[in-house]
Amino acid sequence: MPSFLPPALPSVPCPRTLPSSRRPQRLGFSRVWLTALTALTALTATSAQAQPQTTLRPSANSSPQAAGDALLLQARDALRRPGRDTGALLVQTRDTLAAHGHPLASWAAYWELNARLAQAQQGDLDAFWLRWPGTYVEDRLRNDWLLELGQRRDWANFRAEFPRFRLNDDRTVTCYSLLTRHLKGENVRNEARTAWAAPRDVNDGCSLLAGTLTAAGVFTPQDIWPVVRQHVEAARLRPARAAAELIDRATALSVAEAYQNPQRFLQRQTSADSDTAHELTHVALTRLAASDPAQAVALLEGGLQARLPPSLATLAWGSAVRQAAMKQQPLAAEYVRRAWRQQRRAEGPVPWSDEQLAWQVRAALRLPADTSDRWGLMARAIDAMSPAEQRDPAWVYWRARARFEDSHSGRTGEPDRTAARAALAGIASPLHFYGKMALEASGRAFELPPVPTAPTAAETEAVRGQPGLARALQLIALGLRSEGVREWNWSLRGLGERELLTAAQWACEREVWDRCISTSERTRDSIDVTQRYPLPLRDAVLPQAREAGLDPAYIYGLIRQESRFIMDARSHVGASGLMQIMPATAQWTARKIGLPFTLAQITDQAINLKLGTAYLKIVLDDFGGSQALAAAAYNAGPNRPRRWREGAVMEAAAWAETIPFTETRDYVKKVLSNAVVYSAILDTKAAPGLSARLGPAIGPREAAAPATDREIP
Repeated sequence: MPSFLPPALPSVPCPRTLPSSRRPQRLGFSRVWLTALTALTALTATSAQAQPQTTLRPSANSSPQAAGDALLLQARDALRRPGRDTGALLVQTRDTLAAHGHPLASWAAYWELNARLAQAQQGDLDAFWLRWPGTYVEDRLRNDWLLELGQRRDWANFRAEFPRFRLNDDRTVTCYSLLTRHLKGENVRNEARTAWAAPRDVNDGCSLLAGTLTAAGVFTPQDIWPVVRQHVEAARLRPARAAAELIDRATALSVAEAYQNPQRFLQRQTSADSDTAHELTHVALTRLAASDPAQAVALLEGGLQARLPPSLATLAWGSAVRQAAMKQQPLAAEYVRRAWRQQRRAEGPVPWSDEQLAWQVRAALRLPADTSDRWGLMARAIDAMSPAEQRDPAWVYWRARARFEDSHSGRTGEPDRTAARAALAGIASPLHFYGKMALEASGRAFELPPVPTAPTAAETEAVRGQPGLARALQLIALGLRSEGVREWNWSLRGLGERELLTAAQWACEREVWDRCISTSERTRDSIDVTQRYPLPLRDAVLPQAREAGLDPAYIYGLIRQESRFIMDARSHVGASGLMQIMPATAQWTARKIGLPFTLAQITDQAINLKLGTAYLKIVLDDFGGSQALAAAAYNAGPNRPRRWREGAVMEAAAWAETIPFTETRDYVKKVLSNAVVYSAILDTKAAPGLSARLGPAIGPREAAAPATDREIP
């Protein structure tokens, strides 16, 4: 990586169910509920008028709160597995917890009313708002009620309730709200078009909004086709077809045919010259490019681009380039050049999305370093992005690199080099991947920000006196992590930086590490790296790192990204535990290292750590010590990075940026960036920088390297 220093300038130094060990045994709803109710009633006979608690205090199993906790968990279990007695159990739990001032009584009330929301009347909701004002569950239930009112087409009550919806983060509700404004005569065309296009799938509110505006003549086919294209580009047939249905049924059927059988559709296409025929051709070309970019290009150059309007032909080129770049095809950059030639013929604004332009940059990054227009292709694509996208640190960094590399030698190129240095200085930071890259390119030393002063007693008392935060921690402690996280995030609204740091410290002390990290990350000026990069389980991780022969900072960086130190975390694909190991991988690794193992042990802290570090060491060795390749293998399996390393030899940062999977690309950058910080925290005297962790250039495996271990899962 080149230095950006001028010659004379010196360097300037989360699971939804309880863990099995804590889940109450299923004795039958009535028996468990009655047992807990009896204990609660007996223990609190003299305190029926107690006020709700606002702080968390540990209590013995015989305490009123413990009995209430058992009732709450039983109610949640009943809600998840509804039966004949569920309604009665929810009502009894609601009333009992409220009568005894249990701190989570609001949740019991929420579950009870939410379970019968379809039969509820406005008066039921008004009573709930009055009983639980300002709480998370009040706003959560208002969200649910607005959805119900929309389904009922009860616009009068919807209009009354919507202004009180504080989070206002539900796309279906947003579409219902825009519809009510339209029905009152407001011009909502632009807002409605944006809201309708945003959801990834069909929902009642946005479908109703679009259908109503189309029937009223507000939306025309010129508004509808861009939404169809957007969904087709993202491989979402259902919303694409639903959008086309607004034009007419025949068009929707043709969109589905072009989407599902693009090659056959194009072969059967006549020379029809209508707008609909052009759009359907574009749909088919977009889908063909998803499976065979080269064939889509061949058809474009074989005559289709001449038959299409120039703007649609340009869009089709954008799809072909994106797919070729994602598949890391050798001709991807050449397609970028041809796409820009077509765009110049179109003589209009660049129509490509930021996502398509990003893949043009990545196609250029994979070119050999001595390709004459490599940096120019990058610069042109980045300059065509939206202003907001251009400010992304990734594109600031690569645009600065392009400006520096393409600058003229001597004094004539100095303005470009100066501009490149200024751009890098603007993103330089020890806290994210490209910030660290910018620091190194500028020759500046990596330094952790100073730790802010600890919260004062007054700050601590004020934050811990907030009932929402206390409820959140109690929910998480009970295994209701999803509910606790939502309550916690709601309670952080409007907090200043000192309050956020104080709340983060509370979560750290309670070892709720994901809330500790994410809360601290909300600050902008006061940065506490001990909260953002905690070191839990140090007595376990450091010895295990030595045993596995791994850098402990690398392990910590990976765990922080994998599970945020949630011991019983489980991903949507089944990865489990601290190091998020897939069951099959855990079994294979256990056999490899001779460890007796059953799947029931996968979330055991010590075993999970041992298996995760052993597997990480195996893939690290298989990839010749490359931390970037090993991190990619840990996330996506080893076969994918083996394919991704083929092609031109490129610097490791460029390789990381061109990883086809968004999740893996983000993962690799964050794991290595995390490791740099952890290395500095663990040993400030020997902390390798990001470039050192990225390692040498990445390319095809050398012939002299040991053979690939194809058995690694």
